[in-house]
Amino acid sequence: MRLFIAIDPPPEQRERIISLHAGLPGVRWTATGQIHLTLRFIGETDEALFRQISAGLASIRAEPLNLKIRGLGQFPPRRPARILWLGLAPNEQLLQLRNRIETTLVQGGLESEGRQFAPHITIARFRKVPPIKALADFMETNQQFELPSFAVREFHLYSSTITSAGAVHRREGSYPIPSPCRHLSEGDPA
Repeated sequence: MRLFIAIDPPPEQRERIISLHAGLPGVRWTATGQIHLTLRFIGETDEALFRQISAGLASIRAEPLNLKIRGLGQFPPRRPARILWLGLAPNEQLLQLRNRIETTLVQGGLESEGRQFAPHITIARFRKVPPIKALADFMETNQQFELPSFAVREFHLYSSTITSAGAVHRREGSYPIPSPCRHLSEGDPA
């Protein structure tokens, strides 16, 4: 199984995000049902490791959090664009959740991801280098894109299957925020 961990924006936020799906040639827009914030890409696993990951994620205690989608960017930043993304306003609780997930996975035997977490929501992938003017116009028009904050009530473990039509994601598990175990107080370990 090819796995990743993500937060899904609520349906009304996804609908607002897909309002951006216009004005750029040669783009494969992210399908509404696949719009997500990846917390950690895991990759290929076997059934035993999948069960271990799922159990580890169920043990994570997290603080309630609200996220705000704000801003637009591209990867790579200073070369021809391959991916368009929406950013998120800085959020300490999101970073704490992501760090708890990373710690849990590493303690469970996975290698550390090894790159800094850069929270974003991929909204498009370019099939070929986009026309410079079209991309510049799109970026300028949408640079101030912003949505109201939303409460995050859970995060999910997904499997992903690559097909000729793109990736197909399937939710394998959901983990509530705040955790049903108990609320954390200042100084509690993760």
